[in-house]
Amino acid sequence: MTEAITILLVDDHEVVRKGVRAYLETQPDFRVVGEASSGEEAIDFVTELIPDVVLMDLIMPGMDGIETTRRIKKVSPRTQVVVLTSFHEDAHIFPALKAGAISYILKDMKMDKLAETLRRAVRGEVTLHPRVAVRVLQNLRGDNLDAEPLFTELTERELDVLKLIASGLTNSQIAEKLVISENTVKGHVSNVLSKLHVADRTQVAVYAWQRGIVHREQ
Repeated sequence: MTEAITILLVDDHEVVRKGVRAYLETQPDFRVVGEASSGEEAIDFVTELIPDVVLMDLIMPGMDGIETTRRIKKVSPRTQVVVLTSFHEDAHIFPALKAGAISYILKDMKMDKLAETLRRAVRGEVTLHPRVAVRVLQNLRGDNLDAEPLFTELTERELDVLKLIASGLTNSQIAEKLVISENTVKGHVSNVLSKLHVADRTQVAVYAWQRGIVHREQ
C-alpha cells in the first residue's frame, strides 16, 4: 500500500483551514498532519514533521507566505509548497515562485482540482491558475521588454530605501539615515521587493547594481 501524502495547512483563517481539511480527509491518499495559523508556526511544523506538501496562504499577519515559503524550502527542500491565495497580481506571483513555490492557485478553485494540484506537486509537477499562467508566460516571452524599467514604479522614498539596501545598510541604519521609524522602513522594503518582483535584499542589491542605480564601490 502506498504511503499517504502528508499535508500541512497554513492559513490565518481557521474557517479556511477547517474547510480544506474536511475535504482532504475524505481522500484516502491524503493525511493532514497539522494546521498553522502563522508563518512562524508553519516553520516549526515543517522542521518537526517534514510534510510532503505545504498548502500556503500568502497574506498573513507577521511573516507572510512568501518569506515562509523561502524558509520552509531551506528547512526542508523536499517539501513542496503550493500557494493557495486570492491574489493574482505580479507583486505576489513572481516573489512566491522565486521563493520556491511549485504551484500557484486561487481560492476560487474547485476542491477536486485542489486535490489534484497537491498530488501533482508531490510528483514535482507545476500547477498554475490560468490567470497566473498568462502572467508567467507573458513574463517569459518578454512581452514587457519595451516597458519602463521596474524601478520607475518606485516612489522617491522607496528609491532611497533601495539605494541604501544595495549599500548594505540594515533597517535600523536606514531608519536612522532617513529619520523615519524602523516599522516604516519595513513597509518600504516590502513594497520594493514586491514592485521589483524579487525575493530578498540580496536580489534588490544585485538589481540596483545591474541597473546602475548604485555602484559596487558605494
